[in-house]
Amino acid sequence: MHDTVPYRARHAALSEFHPLRGLRYHVQRWGDAACVDAGRPPLVVLHGWMDVGASFQFVVDALAEAEGRQRLVLAPDWRGFGRTEAPPTDTYWFPDYLADLDALLDRVAPDGVIDLVGHSMGGNVAMSYAGLRPARIRRLVNLEGFGLPDTHPRQAPRRLVQWLDELKTPATLRSYDSLAAVAERLRQNNPLLSADKAAWLAPHWAALQQDGRWHIQGDPAHKRVNPVLYRREEVLETWKAITAPVLWVEGDQTDIAKWWGQRYPRADFEARLAVVQQLQRHALSPCGHMLHHDQPQALAARLAAFLAT
Repeated sequence: MHDTVPYRARHAALSEFHPLRGLRYHVQRWGDAACVDAGRPPLVVLHGWMDVGASFQFVVDALAEAEGRQRLVLAPDWRGFGRTEAPPTDTYWFPDYLADLDALLDRVAPDGVIDLVGHSMGGNVAMSYAGLRPARIRRLVNLEGFGLPDTHPRQAPRRLVQWLDELKTPATLRSYDSLAAVAERLRQNNPLLSADKAAWLAPHWAALQQDGRWHIQGDPAHKRVNPVLYRREEVLETWKAITAPVLWVEGDQTDIAKWWGQRYPRADFEARLAVVQQLQRHALSPCGHMLHHDQPQALAARLAAFLAT
């Protein structure tokens, strides 16, 4: 890994910082306003938990190749991730992601629609947001944003006690002695990630701090359990309100049973997808949960076709 030549980005991103809801928000931007027209609105891409906006670089490069020209793409780092400030809090709340996205779009696309792509946690934000602000979304792509297992009111006391107990212990994340070690960790998390892409991602995923070690650019408080239960029926009411065509994309090696066991059977997820009014589906192979890392060319080709319809 020490001798690995990092992936060479073909379309460099520019870093922008926006004041959003009291935080200094970092956004990666590829392209500019000249790339926008009626059939090619801004494309906003939302990363998942413990990821960063720069993670979409490989797909952005492949999409420009597939479409034959650059598209305006905006990739925010969620609050407490990447180069976006962490709020002065010890707990993160899902509605804040919706409000952050709403505030961002007020700044970057106040008068028009966008195409919206979300991966994992970002896919869940994208789905709910598209139901809350349907007039803002032209096309919607959900990359394995499965949501969470359903909960029941009887779970609330135990969940709240768990949260209270976790607040008493400082949350931490492991640090690394080199970028090579960070890249190796990325490949341990995802064996399908190539060495050159891991080497490129490492300095975006981690930052060198004063102790001489590389620290993950994520607030450790994200690891704490959320005291608010995930309510499936409430989420699905937002999904039902989506009016944009939706593309669902998954990897053939993803097995949600590995994450949640029998608490979230596949049949439950299929029932959730069934409420979406206009749905297309696509599977990538060989591919795991990190679709934008594992199969960027194949994903970009499918995105190009979907966004053009």
